[in-house]
Amino acid sequence: MGGLLLAVILLGIRLWCYRRQIAHLLDQMGCLEQEDTNYRLSSCCCVGRTEELIRELNRVSGLNRDKMLLLKRENRSYRESITGISHDIRTPLTAAKGYAQMLLDGTVSEDGRRRAYLEKINCRIGDTVEMLEQLFEYARAEAGELTFQKERLNVGNLFADTVSAFYDDFVRRGSEPIVELCKAPCYVEADRDRLRRIFENLLKNALVHGVGEYRIRLAQREDRVEATVENRTETIEETDMGRIFERFYTSDQSRTRKTTGLGLALVKWYAEEMGGSVNALLREGIFCITVSFPVLSPEAQHGP
Repeated sequence: MGGLLLAVILLGIRLWCYRRQIAHLLDQMGCLEQEDTNYRLSSCCCVGRTEELIRELNRVSGLNRDKMLLLKRENRSYRESITGISHDIRTPLTAAKGYAQMLLDGTVSEDGRRRAYLEKINCRIGDTVEMLEQLFEYARAEAGELTFQKERLNVGNLFADTVSAFYDDFVRRGSEPIVELCKAPCYVEADRDRLRRIFENLLKNALVHGVGEYRIRLAQREDRVEATVENRTETIEETDMGRIFERFYTSDQSRTRKTTGLGLALVKWYAEEMGGSVNALLREGIFCITVSFPVLSPEAQHGP
């Protein structure tokens, strides 16, 4: 009889401890609803496996808190990016509208000035169209709507053709680029249009952010082919390097340059989708981007 009474007393004490522990946890749970809190649940008495439960709740709560903080940072970055993109698109359209208004008002009568204004309008509209095309292209890429039609390509020919199309743009900047190409044919398996876009975006990035000392080269390093574009820069700093390939990121915080911050993001996306890699380097004011792809085996290079 005495043993039964002792068991009942012990069971009652244990039940009381459980109730106290649960009440204590319920009081604390409200603190976890607060944003940006590092609050952790604690135990008021050790009973059963409640200590283990509390550790697991704190672990899950910490993970959720980290995810929420990351989501908030990404949302804030996204809002800032949209604001910047809106500014980038609005600026050339506002300029084009101003020139068009002067033409409509009849304040410009000389044929030479009218033609110059029309050329400026056309240029501003072209800038806007290019920005919108990049936005549309990136949106499709992120949604997984782009398909890659890989084929055996002589990357040297494609690279040379793309550089030739931009060569005069560098010359007009007053800095003729040094161009080095592979002497022997070099074949890769890639989507022709996407590979051309990679080369175009690298060259456009150099034109927008570079201030001279342009060097463009294509070289084969063992079993990989590397396309490299480098230039001296006055806007890119070491602190930018970790974000160079982020969407909407631009080192020009004033956003005075004609860029959406999507060009290099697309370069990285396309390169990796086609089995390649990309890296950026800044050394003594020289910014360098290299995209590399695996070279096809000699048998595959010659085709069937």
